[in-house]
Amino acid sequence: MKKWLVPVLIIGAIILGIYLLFVGKYNTAVEKEATAETAWAQVESAYQRRSDLIPNLVNTVKGAADFERGTLTDVIEARAKATSVNVDPSNITEEQLQQFQQAQGQVSSALSRLLVTVERYPELRATQNFQQLQSQLEGTENRINVERNRYNETVRDYNVFINRFPNNMIVGMYGFDEMPLFAGDPGSEVAPEVDFDF
Repeated sequence: MKKWLVPVLIIGAIILGIYLLFVGKYNTAVEKEATAETAWAQVESAYQRRSDLIPNLVNTVKGAADFERGTLTDVIEARAKATSVNVDPSNITEEQLQQFQQAQGQVSSALSRLLVTVERYPELRATQNFQQLQSQLEGTENRINVERNRYNETVRDYNVFINRFPNNMIVGMYGFDEMPLFAGDPGSEVAPEVDFDF
């Protein structure tokens, strides 16, 4: 073997090793980012399911002749506002996520007020259609929570990966940025006060 061939092979092996390191880290970052974006799509899907149930719920409740119309209007308006907030999963920002959460929080609040108001209408609560819709809505709220938690897990995994050394140096060159996490609504850490004295 010629003497000049040994240094060339060593340099070639080093270059190949560095190349494989960069390619491996880049591909892993792409995969983790895609997983987080898919998790976001699942969150949106769960919220869309809730949004799709609202017109049926509103129409069922409208059947109660003396039902408060203002409560129904609040639900309809909150739904319309929530469906108008769009988030780009490939470039999600903290501000976009906060706007999305705020709009969805307004829907949750309006639905809660609607369901509390329905308590005063035993004939409405007794209808099978309303019971089914309420059950589907409760199940959807659970799905939303599960999907938000999955999203947070995948984003945490992605954020940790892109911030670890040497990953941060390698994938940082390609523009991989941290993705925001869902956070609790302000004040949600305080337990609601329950008062049974009427």
